[in-house]
Amino acid sequence: MSVTINVNNLMEIRRVGLQALQEALGPIGTVRFFQQYENSFGNYTKEKYQQPDLTV
Repeated sequence: MSVTINVNNLMEIRRVGLQALQEALGPIGTVRFFQQYENSFGNYTKEKYQQPDLTV
């Protein structure tokens, strides 16, 4: 199925993209996909030297 969208309309891109994700991944897969892009916190480089015995 081919969908024609207006690539200058950000709301339309978002709507079509979300629909494609939901169709391909289902609701749980879609949420897990978005969880990969959450902002993390802390300073990994600084913290890895404070606890050198921990592995990542």
